[in-house]
Amino acid sequence: MGILDTLKALFGHRPEAPRPALQAEPEPLPEDRRRRARINAREGTRVLIIDDSKTIVTVLKKFLRSAGYETIEALDAEAGLVQLRQHRPELIFLDIMLPGMNGFAALRAIRRDSQTRDIPVIMMSGNEQAMEQFFGTRIGADDFMKKPFSRHEVFFRIERLLDDALIPRRATPRLVEPQLEPTGS
Repeated sequence: MGILDTLKALFGHRPEAPRPALQAEPEPLPEDRRRRARINAREGTRVLIIDDSKTIVTVLKKFLRSAGYETIEALDAEAGLVQLRQHRPELIFLDIMLPGMNGFAALRAIRRDSQTRDIPVIMMSGNEQAMEQFFGTRIGADDFMKKPFSRHEVFFRIERLLDDALIPRRATPRLVEPQLEPTGS
């Protein structure tokens, strides 16, 4: 007799008769992400990663290169803006908290430049404050990704920005249809 059985016997607990196993129908699961084929950007898509964490840069670079993307890396916003002008990436992962110029200032610079304003930007932060996400989208970010992130999360964010030709494009704001006022007679 085990310790648990001894305690149950001391406190007057009677073991229950075994119940027959119920053969319930398994609940339908939402579409399993592993069953659905991931949609990648076309082979060779250039992605600029701007983050001061070498670990984050290395992880993103590994994820992206394994799927056929080319990566360009920068450890601060100033270097990232130089890389942006030199290499013309088609997508940018931009950390918010950076030494020197922060990610918001870098995003404003990207959006003000006619040569770079149409490049989609996915902002990243380890800070859980929803204000960053709201502010990031208000000043022109196309998406926001919280750190730490998974491989699935990275490719999910990219897939949401792909057009029919598998090229990352800026997220288009949803237009709100005007409400028509009822007219009185």
